[in-house]
Parts: sequence; C-alpha cells; structure tokens
Amino acid sequence: MKPSTLRIGYRYRPNRLAGAYDAVVIGSGMGGLTTAALLSDLGRKVCVLEQHYTAGGFTHSYEREGYEWDVGVHYIGEVGADTRTRRMFDYLSGGELEWAPMDAEYDRFYVGDKVFNAIAGKREFRDNLVRQFPDEEAAVDRYLELLERSGDALSAFGTARGLPSWLRPLFGPWLAWKLRGAYRRRTWDVLSELTDDPDLIATLCGQWGDMGLPPKRSPFIVHSMIARHYLYGGFYPVGGSWRIAETIIPKIRAAGGEVFTYAKVEEILVEDGKVAGVRMKDGHRIDCDRVVSSAGVDNTFRHLLPEAVARASGYAHKLRAVEPSVAHLGVYIGLRGTADELGLPRTNFWIYPSNDYDGALDAFLADPDAPFPVVYVSFPSAKDPDYENRHPGTSTIEIVAPAPYEWFAKWQDETWGRRGEDYESLKDELGERLMAVLYDKLPHLRARVDYYEVSTPLSTNWFGAYRQGELYGLAHTPERLRQDWLRPGTAIDGLFLTGQDVLTCGVTGAMMAGLLTTASMVGPRRMAPLMKRIYA
Repeated sequence: MKPSTLRIGYRYRPNRLAGAYDAVVIGSGMGGLTTAALLSDLGRKVCVLEQHYTAGGFTHSYEREGYEWDVGVHYIGEVGADTRTRRMFDYLSGGELEWAPMDAEYDRFYVGDKVFNAIAGKREFRDNLVRQFPDEEAAVDRYLELLERSGDALSAFGTARGLPSWLRPLFGPWLAWKLRGAYRRRTWDVLSELTDDPDLIATLCGQWGDMGLPPKRSPFIVHSMIARHYLYGGFYPVGGSWRIAETIIPKIRAAGGEVFTYAKVEEILVEDGKVAGVRMKDGHRIDCDRVVSSAGVDNTFRHLLPEAVARASGYAHKLRAVEPSVAHLGVYIGLRGTADELGLPRTNFWIYPSNDYDGALDAFLADPDAPFPVVYVSFPSAKDPDYENRHPGTSTIEIVAPAPYEWFAKWQDETWGRRGEDYESLKDELGERLMAVLYDKLPHLRARVDYYEVSTPLSTNWFGAYRQGELYGLAHTPERLRQDWLRPGTAIDGLFLTGQDVLTCGVTGAMMAGLLTTASMVGPRRMAPLMKRIYA
C-alpha cells in the first residue's frame, strides 16, 4: 500500500525543538490544536507533540491508491450562519477554512423497511417531521421546544466545567436550575413521554451514532446537543478535512511554536508535585511547567503519568466511574467515476435493522452474526466541491459501524500491517458484510468499486494512541456527565486536560473544550480580550 501524502506538521527531532516553551500540548486533535492556537495568540510559544505521521487527530485525511478519505469529519453543523461555532472556526483558521453545504436532506434514516429523513432548517425540519408523522404534530412541537431550551442547559454545563473550584458553590443553584428536568434524564425516557410512536422516536434518535449510545443508554442533554447542532443542516470543509489542521497551525507557528509529528510522548514528568515537562520515546526530555493533554483522560492518568502520581492525585480511583466509548469499523472505498457520474448524494445514510435501536445493539453484542445495529454511510467526494480537482475521475465512500474491541484484543500488541492471516480474514469477512449493506442501497456501485480497505479498532489505537479503539473518548453516559472532576484543570499543578473528555463529543465539542482549557490556564482577565476578538 502506498503511504499517505497528506502530512501536516513538522517531523520531530530533538535538534528541531526551539528552546524553552511556555506550554507543551500532547496530541494534535481539535482540542489540542485549539488550545495551542489560542495560547499562541496570547503570546505563548507552544510545542504540540503528535505521535502520528500527520497532525489533526480525527480531523486528518489520508490518501491511498489515488483516493482520499477523512477519518472523522463526516459533517459539521452550525457553520452555515454567523454562529459561535462558525466564528470560532473562522478565528482559528484566519478565515481560510471554507464550508460546503450538504443536500437539504442531510441525513436519511433507513429503519427496517421504512425510510425517514432530516431536512435542514428549523421550520423545514419541523414541517418535514409532521409530514412523515401527521398524527404527532404536538409531540414534534414539544420536542423542538426542548431543543430550543437545551441551549441554556448546554451553556450551563460548559460553564460548570470551566468554573474554578472557589466559584462552584456560588453558581451551583443556578447551574442546577438550568440543568433541571429533561436534561438530567435519559433520551428514551424523555421522548417516550412525548410520543408512543416508535418510528418517530427512531427518527428523532437517528443520529445516535454521532455519540455512540442509543436512546435508552444516552443522556438527553447530549442527544439535544447533537440534534441542535445539525438543525440547520450539515457542512463539509472545502478541500477535505485535513484543511482544518492546515489552516490552524500557522497561528501556532506565528508565535514561535510548532506542531511536531512522529513525536511520541512516553511520560509526563512530575517533580515535587508539579509538572516539569515530558519525556519522549527517544529519551529526550522537554522541560516545561505547563503541559496540556489532549490524549484522553484515561490515557493521561493510566499511561502517561507515573502510577504513583496518578494514584496520589485520586484520578486512578475516579476513572472507575467512566468507561471508553464505542469502538468501530471503517470501510474506505474508492470508485471509478465522479460523484456526479455515479449519482452519489451529499446525504448521510443511517441504516438500521429495526426501530428498536437498543435491542438491536444488545442482539449484536450477544451474537456477532446478528445485523449491525447501525451502519453509517458517508460520501466525502460528493460533499467536497474541490475533490475532483485533486482526484479527477474518481469518488469515495466511507462506511462506519460499531464493533466491540474484544473481537480484536488478541492482536492488540501486534504491529500494524503485520497482524497475520487470521486478522486479515476477519477484516475481509466484516468488510464484505458492510459492503453488502452498501450494495443493498446502491446496487449500481458494485461494478464501479475499484478499491476498498477495512480499518478496525486496532487502527484507531495505532494511529490515534487510544487503548480500546474508542471513537469518542469516554462514553457519554449519564454517569460520565456527573463527574465534576472532568474539567480542564487537574489536581496536579501545571497539568491541564482538553478534548472530548472535558466537554462533549465531536469536533465542535473538542474545539470548545480547547477554549475552556485556554481560559483555565490564563484566567478571565487575560481571556476576556481574546474572547472579544473571537466573538466581536
């Protein structure tokens, strides 16, 4: 296989480090890059260390056999208008990041033998649901009212994560009031009080794969965050998802910092109870009294910190209350012919065996031969108007489906690309099953597929430095949301956290976590002028 040519960042070598840094950031996912860029705009020189061959985390793209795929940015919401999300992306990228809208029908849900959809625009979304469920107009309107009010709940949740410890008792009653009622309950419990139509509940929860938990397992506040995020449609970065990292890195370099790739951190150094820097895999030490980990909370406290330090800090015990999010399979498909020639939509397909999402997941976990509980199909070359300029005469499709990490655990210590015939045979079998799902919906593509490859949770571990192939960091369970210690500041002086585990899942959640982390590091007085520049 030919290696990717989409390599963003500067390859790590000890002699390429630029003297003293004001902060070291571990990981170049959206949370890490956002934190580094904002600190840089505040005059800090930041060193970002990425163990992969390219920067970007789940926002990176890769090329193989003449095709290009993203690995995590399948669509983004709230960037088609002057929203806080759009302003943040514009600020970080210096206005260089452009967004292409998907079709008005941005999500299509195949639920058993029925088809439902989501249409962009609040009024359009509402009227479309009523057309699909004419007897449920009152339930639809009550649901949209809950989504409308969820903005305050989500803001309160973010505020609570960023408050210093001495202010939390003062704001506690206000935060509890904002997060009252539905926002403290499970999604199924809330929706089943609005309607007893299982197809309507299935349609409202048709994006459950965006957080990895079906409605009887998920908190309604996270469901509402995702539903609100896409209410006005989905968008895709023009030029591919790798453009996100490419447009942010200049901010870091402008302040004298750098994003290093092939930069594996072996240990976060703690001396006399304070962070002292990091030790690299090659043994080199980078001294710094401010370290930000975007490597995930579990990874940070169970693997990057000395065991005695993690235990003494209390985090080893606290981690028992949380669990990793869902692991997944990916199928990356290259086709002969352009997206227009093949009729590929700018619409995501969500394919379900029935409207009982939790039951389907339970059946799949009990029997690997049961139907996949959800199969997500994305058409990145159709979403990106620049794709044909880079790869003329071709198009791409991506498939994502859940897969228990336990299926692959026996190969976890093997080298990528050298895991043996049994592993490759399992990948082939799973790939064929997922390709059959695609051909069932788009049979004309069977003769146009030129290439496809399958990734497993072990690929996520290998390239993303995860431990159980987790797609969204910590699982967004109700219990996880009650963990008040999941915040940017830690009990270890000089150590900060960022990324999906600090706030919520997804690219936007990680980006906003980067904002919270920066504010926690520099304080409100220094942060206020920067916030004015971002949101003025």
